[in-house]
Amino acid sequence: MPLLAVGTLAYDDVYTPYGEAKMIQGGSCSYIAMAAAQFVEPVQIVSVIGEDFKEEYLTDLKRRGADLEGVETIAGGKSFYWAGRYHDDMMGRDTLDTQLNVLADFDPKVPESYRNTDYIMLGNLTPAVQSRVLDQLDHRPKLVALDTMNFWMDVALDDLKVVLKRIDILIINDEEARQLSGELSLLTAAAKIVEMGPKILIIKKGEHGALLFEQDKVFSAPALLLPEVVDPTGAGDTFAGGLMGYLAASDDTSFENLKRAVIYGSAMASFVVEDFGPRRLRELDRAQIDKRVQRFVSLTNVAFH
Repeated sequence: MPLLAVGTLAYDDVYTPYGEAKMIQGGSCSYIAMAAAQFVEPVQIVSVIGEDFKEEYLTDLKRRGADLEGVETIAGGKSFYWAGRYHDDMMGRDTLDTQLNVLADFDPKVPESYRNTDYIMLGNLTPAVQSRVLDQLDHRPKLVALDTMNFWMDVALDDLKVVLKRIDILIINDEEARQLSGELSLLTAAAKIVEMGPKILIIKKGEHGALLFEQDKVFSAPALLLPEVVDPTGAGDTFAGGLMGYLAASDDTSFENLKRAVIYGSAMASFVVEDFGPRRLRELDRAQIDKRVQRFVSLTNVAFH
């Protein structure tokens, strides 16, 4: 089963207490594709870049199993760019610069060969763009996941509510869940959000793990304590890529398999934060990933006699 990923391919400048990295590969689709390709291929990418986007980045994505037919290159254009500085606690960050460039007029074009894909990951973009992707599909996919953020809740809430009715999985963090629902309790927030459309809700809690909700079932995934977090950029997208890549590869959307997918997504995210950008993802193999998954399993493996 292929996975269709929609999002950004970009350049990032990142500053953290551990150093800095300038003009490195970034964007949601970079992280989603690199994580998902560990489990499934092809990862079909729909995105837009300028002529300045490095060919070596595209070649690397293709080598890993990405299909780039859906990546549009704008002649003379500049790729999306973001710069940010993380606080000393690595939890908060300040955006220093955002340049939409070719993303400002992004009108996604889903190639005909992608339109029957059953597993879709809609990366963080304007809700209207996410809806336009779904409009181009030939049939209702088995599973559509969507990532969004508080910015779209502020400026495009009506459009967001429309697209929420068309998806299966919503992936947001705890702050966004509280804002979208207007509730402080995450359990109450989850119930309200599910009423908006998505059958499944995943709430990321950073260093405190993740919560999975489906109907009356709840799963709490642990977080892995790491010696140091070098760069959290892309951790959420890496989580989503690992999650959806695992689900597409297994072609199993049961709650038990969703739980496994959340652990695999968490494991992938735990790798990416160990270095700047997606560098750590480039070094991974499946044996390393499975070994780390077992570390997650050991955190929750309790025997009662």
